[in-house]
Amino acid sequence: MQNQRTVADGLRVAVRASVYAVLGGAALIAIATVVSVLGPLLALDLYTPPVAAWWTVFTAVAVQGVPFLLLGTVVSAAIGAFVPERVFRRLLPRNPALAVPVAGLAGAVLPGCECASVPVAGSLMRRGVAPAAALAFLLSAPAINPVVLVATSIAFPGQPKMVLARLLASLGTAVLMGWLWARFGKEKWLRLPGRGRPSAHATGARAFLTGLQHDFLHAGGFLVLGAAAAATFNIAVPRSVLDLFTGSPWLAVPLLAVLAVVLCVCSEADAFVAASLSAFPPTARLAFMVVGPMVDLKLLALQAGTFGRSFAVRFASATWVVAVAASVLVGWWLL
Repeated sequence: MQNQRTVADGLRVAVRASVYAVLGGAALIAIATVVSVLGPLLALDLYTPPVAAWWTVFTAVAVQGVPFLLLGTVVSAAIGAFVPERVFRRLLPRNPALAVPVAGLAGAVLPGCECASVPVAGSLMRRGVAPAAALAFLLSAPAINPVVLVATSIAFPGQPKMVLARLLASLGTAVLMGWLWARFGKEKWLRLPGRGRPSAHATGARAFLTGLQHDFLHAGGFLVLGAAAAATFNIAVPRSVLDLFTGSPWLAVPLLAVLAVVLCVCSEADAFVAASLSAFPPTARLAFMVVGPMVDLKLLALQAGTFGRSFAVRFASATWVVAVAASVLVGWWLL
């Protein structure tokens, strides 16, 4: 009887999760579609063509990004709820120098959004995983997972080199930052999560439902804000100012790298924002996609709360520099 009740509860939770996921995605698409219809009409009534252009860019970015955002949050919630942290510890070598690239590559098969990567890394450290390896996974998981790479291929059709460039630059940044921490990191900089306290994350179907609701609503809000910011940037910034930056890769790359920090776009959708910035050279847009999942304002706040402000400032600053350098090198080679 107890087993039957448990199975019934699991089925109810699974059905509710599916309904929430479908309704949530449909609601976002419906809202974006209605906005795309009413926006140009309102713009025509107000005789402001720039407003119509703003709605067009906003709708394109938001509608294209929603399906990948939904898929990414479903996968992330499933991993957080059903994959025990001890699996990571058993798969990683004991030597930190070897564990770092393995943890970096694990991000390609164990995807997660950047919002979930920080608590997952903290949980790994609590269970004995070397901080360098946990930090490499923290950076790689939201940057090179299959959902992100597929979204990038859709956002940049007919440009497989852009997908490869994102993979190589992001993985290289994650691995190099792990090695740098293993070599130069100091324990006093990192406030390790307490090993004695219980995990903050429950497991099972209910944890999956809770994680899905939180991640989708949270990341969906950042997607909408990012789409609005990208549309505003495209319309509001004078063309003469853009020409100043777009004409020089040395100015365009740091500009979009800083913009990625400020916009806080979810990694499952940032490729569509980058594709909309068509006035910028490919290497600059690559930097936007490499920096965003690793360094932005919300991640800085999450890292400061989990590992301490001293760590967050040092780690985020070094990651930004390494990510920009990796983007420039890979972009110069492939793009």
